[in-house]
Amino acid sequence: MSLSPYVPIIGLFAVAAAFALFSVAAARLAGPRRYNRAKLDAYECGIEPSPEPVGGGRFPIKFYLTAMLFIVFDIEIIFLYPWAVSFDLLGGFGFVEMVLFIVTVFIAYAYVWRRGGLDWD
Repeated sequence: MSLSPYVPIIGLFAVAAAFALFSVAAARLAGPRRYNRAKLDAYECGIEPSPEPVGGGRFPIKFYLTAMLFIVFDIEIIFLYPWAVSFDLLGGFGFVEMVLFIVTVFIAYAYVWRRGGLDWD
């Protein structure tokens, strides 16, 4: 078993690791060293950070629902790419199946939309 096919991949990983280490070292050496209270505080989009309870705060379930909806619809849309690539080979059967799939995705999207899952309060 020869390792020669893997040499370019190993070389790419080595170059990437060297670039990452060089970037961190260069930023440490060349970056400004004027620290103040504002730079050491947590950044929350310009809003003053609120004190958190010891056990951490609870996030509203809306964040998780939005993330899950994004993942579900994103994965469903990814299924369109292989179909588009092999559209000519699948013929009429593939077209009908994809129309059914898109209708199913649209029904799920309409259901989530009507239930207010896409409203960001």
